Amino acid sequence: MPEWQIVGLPDASLKEAKERVRTAIKNSGYEFQSRKIVVNLAPANTKKEGSFFDLSIAIGILINFEEIKVQNLEDTVFIGELSLDGKINKVNGVLPMCIEAKNLNIKRVILPIENAKEASIVEGIEVIGVKNLKQVVNYLNDKEKIIPPKVNIQEFFHNQKQYKLDFSEVKGQENVKRALEVAAARWT
Repeated sequence: MPEWQIVGLPDASLKEAKERVRTAIKNSGYEFQSRKIVVNLAPANTKKEGSFFDLSIAIGILINFEEIKVQNLEDTVFIGELSLDGKINKVNGVLPMCIEAKNLNIKRVILPIENAKEASIVEGIEVIGVKNLKQVVNYLNDKEKIIPPKVNIQEFFHNQKQYKLDFSEVKGQENVKRALEVAAARWT
């Protein structure tokens, strides 16, 4: 019997991913085959939350449906929320995800084009910014070339030195403010 399950302690936004992914795949021009689909978000003892798993779930399904021919994706991470029309929406928290990906020896990150510049700050990892699911499939099937963004890190941080806000407007969060001050001191 055809059915769709996501296992591995998903939260409500991940349970909703079933409809976002199914509709995005259909609206991107691919047939969503009637099969039993189980998406395993291992490890099962860690709660998963957020919609940034949508793109990776869709890619896994499209590989299974043989819409994506490439199989060597062990060193690639997919990050992005899918809209119903197949567009890949910007997500929060890309920088720490890319830093951790690099620590895990990931070589390439495919994510929303709006997040590409931020992710490019992490050296030693190829960042591919994409607009929609169809573009990702075309890129993976070598039907479309995408040039990774180049960011001069020193210039990027040099241009970011003018701030209109400061910590005087933040109430509480002393530990977070201290961590940010230490991190900022490292760059000066």
